[in-house]
Amino acid sequence: MRNTMIIGIAGGSGSGKTTIAQKIKDYFEEEVVILCHDYYYKSNDNISLEERKKLNYDHPNSFETELLIDHLKTLKNGDIIRHPVYSFVEHTRLKETVEVKPKKVIVVEGILIFENKELCDLMDIKVFVDTDADVRIIRRLLRDVKERGRDIDSVVNQYLGTVKPMHEEFVDPSKKRADIIIPEGGDNMVALSMLLERIKNFINEE
Repeated sequence: MRNTMIIGIAGGSGSGKTTIAQKIKDYFEEEVVILCHDYYYKSNDNISLEERKKLNYDHPNSFETELLIDHLKTLKNGDIIRHPVYSFVEHTRLKETVEVKPKKVIVVEGILIFENKELCDLMDIKVFVDTDADVRIIRRLLRDVKERGRDIDSVVNQYLGTVKPMHEEFVDPSKKRADIIIPEGGDNMVALSMLLERIKNFINEE
């Protein structure tokens, strides 16, 4: 197994996980690769688009987490993977995949990555981004309308129907597995600086 640091960044939808992951990537550039749990949504291509739209995408069973675990182990062994590509417009996987080469630091990002113990056990640092619910819903609303082709009514209905209850049942309780809790995500420069320093020390150890 190669000397690789795996960092998990979890938190509710719209909490700022992606911002922190991207800032780590921007800081260390070629030393870091990001794997999003969202890449590993199940395809569900055996049912219609209308049926797929009605599925609960905030439940752990919506993901093929076993494949993510396998991919992390493969990267840690120094081998290349090809992760799935998921369409949030079609609610299914696309035919193409993306090649990922092993890196010194792997950042795993997603709302439910701390819910799975086997996945958690692969992580060297577990970060939970803790952001107020009103901020998270506004961010999610803007993202889903601008980037994922949703209308406001569907985003609000999904939030009330599955996002909020699944957050309360699975996401928030998984916070107890975190090593570090960061309030307000990427805007917390003190916490981010400490995290970057820890990663820098690991990279420089080689």
